[in-house]
Amino acid sequence: MTKRRRLIAGNWKMNNTIPEGVVLAQEISNHFERDYADHLDVAVCPPFVDLKPVITVFEFDRTDIAVGAQNVHWEPKGAYTGEISVGMLKDIRCEYCIVGHSERRELFGETNEEVNLKAKALISGGIKPIVCVGESLSMRDSGAYLDYITAQVRAAFAGIDAPAAASCVVAYEPIWAIGTGRTATPEQAEEACAAIRVQLSELYDQATAESMRILYGGSMNEGNADLLLAMPNIDGGLIGGASLNAKSFIKIIEMAL
Repeated sequence: MTKRRRLIAGNWKMNNTIPEGVVLAQEISNHFERDYADHLDVAVCPPFVDLKPVITVFEFDRTDIAVGAQNVHWEPKGAYTGEISVGMLKDIRCEYCIVGHSERRELFGETNEEVNLKAKALISGGIKPIVCVGESLSMRDSGAYLDYITAQVRAAFAGIDAPAAASCVVAYEPIWAIGTGRTATPEQAEEACAAIRVQLSELYDQATAESMRILYGGSMNEGNADLLLAMPNIDGGLIGGASLNAKSFIKIIEMAL
């Protein structure tokens, strides 16, 4: 089995003004040991207005933490008021971008087709997509949740070839465990992540599927990260609330080493 390099990514959501974001980035940088980057990848995904200031903090400190955006538009430019292009993110040296987060899907009507367009645009621009998939509580209770999750994976990667897919990250986020304090058990998370990897192997090949990182993204925190990260198909975390506290975020990073 391919040895995958773990990724711990913080999703700040709509939190932190620029001064607050700079303070948090500085606190994370201050506690980030240089040798962490020898063993795993770390990223934070702040709101758009915080991206450049946070990148500046990490670059000034020479801290090996990547920065990602929380959303993007697939068109390179044009009359899309309020949107941000891949080129704009690339220009400030964003390395990752979340697409298809459950909050984008639920609150803003983002579709599988839009997730696919965004992923393709990011790949073309040299930014790694973090493609989110996951089911609601009603879908889980219906028993058809694995079919639902794998259908989202197929839709997100439609028309994306194996070399391009290999640059992508998939994040499994059970919607019923986001911001609720409720977490999928390690076994529930592993079941879904394993099914995602099987689906990727069917879309591409075993080698590509084994090389791709699959994160768990449902209320991972310093109290449960070690058990979740012990699962063979969970390669890191997309961290929400716990990423807003530097010490908690660093603790999760240390558990992933």
